[in-house]
Amino acid sequence: MSLSINLDLTEDDLKHFRLIMQHASSAAAHISPEDIVAGAEQLIHEIDEADTPPFVKERLVILRLMIAMLSDIEWRLPEEDRERVFKALSYFAEPEDLVPDNIPVIGYLDDAIMIEVVARDLNSEIQTYSDFCEFREKARSADPNAAIDREAWLKARREELQSAKRRSVAKTLNPKKLFSRS
Repeated sequence: MSLSINLDLTEDDLKHFRLIMQHASSAAAHISPEDIVAGAEQLIHEIDEADTPPFVKERLVILRLMIAMLSDIEWRLPEEDRERVFKALSYFAEPEDLVPDNIPVIGYLDDAIMIEVVARDLNSEIQTYSDFCEFREKARSADPNAAIDREAWLKARREELQSAKRRSVAKTLNPKKLFSRS
């Protein structure tokens, strides 16, 4: 029989985790971006190999996405966003964190919570990259040689939004009302 536990973190709790993230980012200032990514990848590997609860393993998708968006040459994440992602990954690159990872069941709990905090703070970047990956996958299934990059995705997205706007306006306007005489 399993046990479900829900955690509700207050804004003060989130501030505390963000402060810890800032400290980790400051401590990692001397670490190269490659080493930060390598440290986060090492954590993913350790969690995958350990007898870790599913609630922790499920959150690794977000870390993997963050690493992928940094290395995806077709995505070309803007420098400001790259810095934010590296700062977020710095916590996961540090071997010492809030709860020692070698404690059974709860060793990676702080990492899971921090992933949730990071996902919340980087939600738009993560969601946008996910949307780009879906777009690229669909485009490549239609044409395996398609040149897909951030600009192509933005153009397609812009056209999609403009088309939706036109349809919305067309539904709102009733030609009979516009040209009827009252």
